[in-house]
Amino acid sequence: MIKEKVIRKLRVIPGKIIKLKSFETGWAQNEELKVYEKGVVKERATEILEANRLTLASSQELLWVDNIHSVLIVLQGMDTAGKDGTIRHVMSGVNPQGCRVCSFKVPTPDETDHNFLWRYSRDLPRRGEIGVFNRSYYEDVLVVKVHPELLEGQQLPSGKRGEKFWDARYEDINAFERHLVRNGTMILKFFLHISKDEQKKRILERLETEEKYWKFSLSDLDERAFWDAYQKVYETMFAKTSTDAAPWYIIPADYKWVARTLVADIISTRIQSLDLKYPVLSAEQLKAVESAREQLKKE
Repeated sequence: MIKEKVIRKLRVIPGKIIKLKSFETGWAQNEELKVYEKGVVKERATEILEANRLTLASSQELLWVDNIHSVLIVLQGMDTAGKDGTIRHVMSGVNPQGCRVCSFKVPTPDETDHNFLWRYSRDLPRRGEIGVFNRSYYEDVLVVKVHPELLEGQQLPSGKRGEKFWDARYEDINAFERHLVRNGTMILKFFLHISKDEQKKRILERLETEEKYWKFSLSDLDERAFWDAYQKVYETMFAKTSTDAAPWYIIPADYKWVARTLVADIISTRIQSLDLKYPVLSAEQLKAVESAREQLKKE
């Protein structure tokens, strides 16, 4: 579908320090694309998205039948980055019985009575399932790091909250993901990367369109004031938690059709790499199938 060299540029190399400013947020990701009109690229992207949706639907069936692997899709991004829309468009063709979407809000008192990973582990996909986390355990090294006063509500042992504290959290996350991967879960992590100007445009659209008033929250503006701080903690998080087993992909998201197409292609390609197959029936089972077929024909 999409050339591997394009996808490779979106993947964060484990341990590499990156700057988000060096990653494009628009549609023309390389010189090859820049020679085409945007409309031409968008039309081709729409075709790729639809093809990947069909592939994903068939791959999900194999995933379910195989019942050995599961897939965890993690979506992160600044407010208005398009996480909900990406889920809706990319996963629209899969069987709802084999796919669960989970969103995580402010932790409850019961959840803060456990370690920070506990509430996420409860919603992990079972074998054969695709699970989508709309925001995730990474919030505990993002929003909580930008607003460290939130740690006061997590009932933690006393101690300093400096870099060693945060490095320990990154280590906990990496260990958690290694455990999942070793036990058959494929983890795909996507950061929907939008520009500050595009976020402003999308917030204004919510404020100027009555049907979208419900999408607006005052917290959108409050958090926008911390834009630079969030960029910094994201960059650190990528360097600390992008691994060979569970890599981060930085997805350009100023144009929603670009983000959806890239996410769908990566998910579809990676699931196919599992080389899933329908179970092979034994001679005895094949004989039973033939017998049942002949019995029905005689009715």
